[in-house]
Amino acid sequence: MKNLITAIAITTLVVSCSKKDTQSTPNQSDSTKIVDSINAARTKINDSIKAKNSENNFKDFSGDHKFTYQSQNSSTKTGSVNFKKMGRDDYDVSGSIKSGENSVIIKGSAIVVSPKHMNFTGEITQRISSDNNGKPYTRKGTKTFMSKDGGKTWRLQAMVNGSGFVDYIDIHF
Repeated sequence: MKNLITAIAITTLVVSCSKKDTQSTPNQSDSTKIVDSINAARTKINDSIKAKNSENNFKDFSGDHKFTYQSQNSSTKTGSVNFKKMGRDDYDVSGSIKSGENSVIIKGSAIVVSPKHMNFTGEITQRISSDNNGKPYTRKGTKTFMSKDGGKTWRLQAMVNGSGFVDYIDIHF
């Protein structure tokens, strides 16, 4: 019996200490290929979403455009304004009108909020010799430009100047 117990103990020891057969796993490169293809698909989807999110909801206003000023005391004065795209329907705006001693300068940013409304935030400074003895008048903050002709002309809605007269400040596309 002693020999039987010894034989069982030795067999158990040999079996437990012997090198076990390792089960082969599928090739690692197969799982890497799967992960890479999933990442490629995600990148493609994310790029298309990014491109879609940068598209304007409304017309693209990028570029130089005609900028006009008119009041009841003066004739129409013409200059140019530049719209530089910053994001979706978002533009950096700068431009001027200069005619002799008269000038209108626009500087700020604009966000198109509908097919007929554009919110401009910044400054519009005008120096018109026939208004307020040529002293500068500045409109600061957020002002609305509105179009009534399908987006061809956008007119500043804060029309009353520092002298109490109506000015027409337009951007033509």
